[in-house]
Amino acid sequence: MDPANIAAYDRYFQQCDPITLKLQARREATLVTQVMPQRDLMRTEFFNDFLARDGLHWGVNAYSFAGGRNIGDIRIWRGRRRENFDGRTLELLRLIEPAFTGALVRAAGGAAAVVVDGSPILKLSVREFEIARMISDDLSDKEIAHRLQVEVSTVRTHIERIFAKLGVRRRSGVASLFARH
Repeated sequence: MDPANIAAYDRYFQQCDPITLKLQARREATLVTQVMPQRDLMRTEFFNDFLARDGLHWGVNAYSFAGGRNIGDIRIWRGRRRENFDGRTLELLRLIEPAFTGALVRAAGGAAAVVVDGSPILKLSVREFEIARMISDDLSDKEIAHRLQVEVSTVRTHIERIFAKLGVRRRSGVASLFARH
């Protein structure tokens, strides 16, 4: 994007952005067309004077959350002449989201930078944090292994360590801690 257009977003267009809050509320990879029909988006000042200026037409976003707090997002847009993003794109974003979240946590100086002080969650390594977040999102061991491209036994080893560090006995205990923090 043109840096002047990004500056225009900061100055003005974020005030009339009809999609960002809706995308963020979904807390998962989402096509822009899932929160607003394309024809409706194309009727907005936001689309015509901001997105279209750089040739952006079809969009997809994925937000990262740590401890219930939005810590960043990935926004991908393509031109009108291309097809809209699809389910394959959403699956790819779901696969990379744990690594992206982990990278944001590391860039912020570790889990302590994004989770309430004093939380036992602070004891987790970045990988354990990623797995604990996926547990709190109700993913199975097999789904976690698939997303991280590791063996199920590796996931289970991490889960044992997570339980020990957090002082919980069940997955629901992990989810409860993440919901509180």
